[in-house]
Amino acid sequence: MNYRMTKEVIDLLEKFEKENDKQYYTADINGFKEWICDRTSSGNSQIDEPYWEGKEKGRSPESAITTLLLHLNRYAKNYSKSAISDSDFVTQEDFIYLINLRAFGQMTKMELIKKNIHDKPVGMLIITRLLKNGWIEQTESDIDRRNKLIKISEKGNEALEKQMTKIRQATDIVSGNLTYSEKMELIRMLNKLDRFHYPIFSKNIDSKDLIKTVYEEHSFKN
Repeated sequence: MNYRMTKEVIDLLEKFEKENDKQYYTADINGFKEWICDRTSSGNSQIDEPYWEGKEKGRSPESAITTLLLHLNRYAKNYSKSAISDSDFVTQEDFIYLINLRAFGQMTKMELIKKNIHDKPVGMLIITRLLKNGWIEQTESDIDRRNKLIKISEKGNEALEKQMTKIRQATDIVSGNLTYSEKMELIRMLNKLDRFHYPIFSKNIDSKDLIKTVYEEHSFKN
């Protein structure tokens, strides 16, 4: 057995646990591998910079990333709107809530709302609409009767199934002309961003204090 290599791996694991105190990576082997991959990538001084609009005028990569993500969100909404155009769904959020309930099972209203990154008032409007249509059912929690557990109903499953072909087609279109390896790399990067932003979102920081608070708690120096 190569004890020296074993010690190096253990030292690396200890360093991973210390640097991952904010849990940007999952605390498992997959998170550890992703952390190593990021460290290896960041250590490469030869970065092949792509072009982005306004780069020659000094526009920052952060500005370009924000704009491109906003654009992609709007493109995705257009395709989702088309996927439900001949259905009883009012918005894409209706079927996304149902898909989450079908995939993850029953949960509290707030768990579902947070899973979809919504504020409580917006989420409750969607849940109320789903209840009115009979697409979800609610029961009292055995643990805390003040909480209502909701799950997708048979009627909800039927409504979802009628549109699933178009919904799947919409998701295929959003991925565009990316190759399989590019899709995997994009998922890895988006997961990393999601793990950064979700804990911040979960704190429910007041809008007027949000940017100041995040800037004080995190370093954005490269």
